[in-house]
Amino acid sequence: MPKPANRARCASPLWGLKYNRLTGGKGMSYQIMESCDGCGACVKVCPVGAIRGENKTPHVIDPTICIDCGACGRICPEESVSDPMGITCIRIKRSDWEKPRFDWSTCTSCTACQDTCPMGCIALSRPEGSTNPHAYPALRAGRSCIGCGFCALECPVSAISMTAPVGR
Repeated sequence: MPKPANRARCASPLWGLKYNRLTGGKGMSYQIMESCDGCGACVKVCPVGAIRGENKTPHVIDPTICIDCGACGRICPEESVSDPMGITCIRIKRSDWEKPRFDWSTCTSCTACQDTCPMGCIALSRPEGSTNPHAYPALRAGRSCIGCGFCALECPVSAISMTAPVGR
């Protein structure tokens, strides 16, 4: 099946979240197209169980459950997912997904990043050898991170940036 003409890297999940906030939650969620082959990769990566479907049949995203993290679009081998703007997502190798980078000089140890992470992969800890009494965020389970960027969006002091792995 030919790929759609409006095929591009999906809009950032952060952009989709900001759009939904601006529209009072009336924005569209990610959608699975008819070209879905039912492989189930999206079902396995979805942190909230918003995707349903039988093996080898097109799957469906429940927009009332979807949190617009974009993981389904990045994992789909058939590129059968469109973002909230209707752009067809391009598959990105999981090892190339963006991860949070924490600026401890700006961080206030508020735990907003830890609380908002749908995968629970951010933990607060003291830097090794530090005498500073504050604990700072760190990616404790990097392989579990889905690169949604919710931590960066919720950080009240912009101490988190999403960056692609270097040297890959």
